[in-house]
Parts: sequence; C-alpha cells; structure tokens
Amino acid sequence: MGMQMMLASMVAMAARVVPFPSLPQATPKRFVAKSGDNFVMRSTPINPDWIISGNPQARTGEHSRSHDDAALTAIWDCTAGEFRWFFYWDETVMILEGEVHILAEDGTERTLGAGDVAFFAAGTWASWRVDNFVRKVAFLRKPFPKPVALAYRLRSLLRGDAPKSGIAA
Repeated sequence: MGMQMMLASMVAMAARVVPFPSLPQATPKRFVAKSGDNFVMRSTPINPDWIISGNPQARTGEHSRSHDDAALTAIWDCTAGEFRWFFYWDETVMILEGEVHILAEDGTERTLGAGDVAFFAAGTWASWRVDNFVRKVAFLRKPFPKPVALAYRLRSLLRGDAPKSGIAA
C-alpha cells in the first residue's frame, strides 16, 4: 500500500509539471503586467448562506494564472457587509484600499488596512466585516496532496534545493 501511494504521488507530481504533447497548447505567457485600474471586474457573489449581515457585493478581476492552474493572482473588492469565508486554496492577501475586520477560526481578531498582508491556509474559515469597502490583491495557491508534498520536499532535499532560511530573490 505504501509503494502504491508513493507511485501515485510521483505520477501526480509528474502530471503537474510535464506537459502533454498531444494536447494543443497556447503559447504560455511568461510575464504579465497590468495596471490596477485596468482589470475587468466581474461580479462574484458571496454564498448567501455565508452572509451574516448587510448586502456585500464582491467582484473579482483575474490578473494571471500559472500554467498548471495551481496558482492564481487576482484583484478582489467588496462593499459593506459581514460574512464568513471558506478558503479552498492557500491565500495570501495584500489590502490595497479600505479595510476589513477579520475574525479567524482560532479567535484571533485583526483589522487589515492598506498595505497589510495576511495568509489564510486552505481549509480554514474566517469572518470578514467590511464597514465601507475593501480592495485586495490575492495570491492563491492550490496545495499539493500530502503524499505529493512529501515527495516534492524529498526531491528538493535530494537535489539540494531545500530552502536554507528565509526567501531568496
């Protein structure tokens, strides 16, 4: 069973990074830059069951997406209201305008304003209260399944790619 899991993990990891030559592929974009005011913003309604109070109206404008669809960068904004939010992907946010009051699952409360950065792990809930308006840039990453993540870390360790400390430019 252990060998089957390892093999399945290796196949899943390979499928993520190896392109399928038989599929037609558009020329991948290697660099994407947009002005923050030039995004096509589309209505992305908040699940009505998640709304606690008010009538928050959310919009999203996609900036870029990784070639394997495992990462996404977008601009998101929302009008006044209070709601719970479930994070399906790991998400790092930077508030661009306005502010939001966050109540995390563990009881941590924090107000995020312009310039603040926060991380929400996939699989968690948080309550958001927007008093007027908030606009953020969101960096989303689909987490690897645990066996794949372990195989990836092992590969990095064997290659000597494992981070020593901090983040390199």
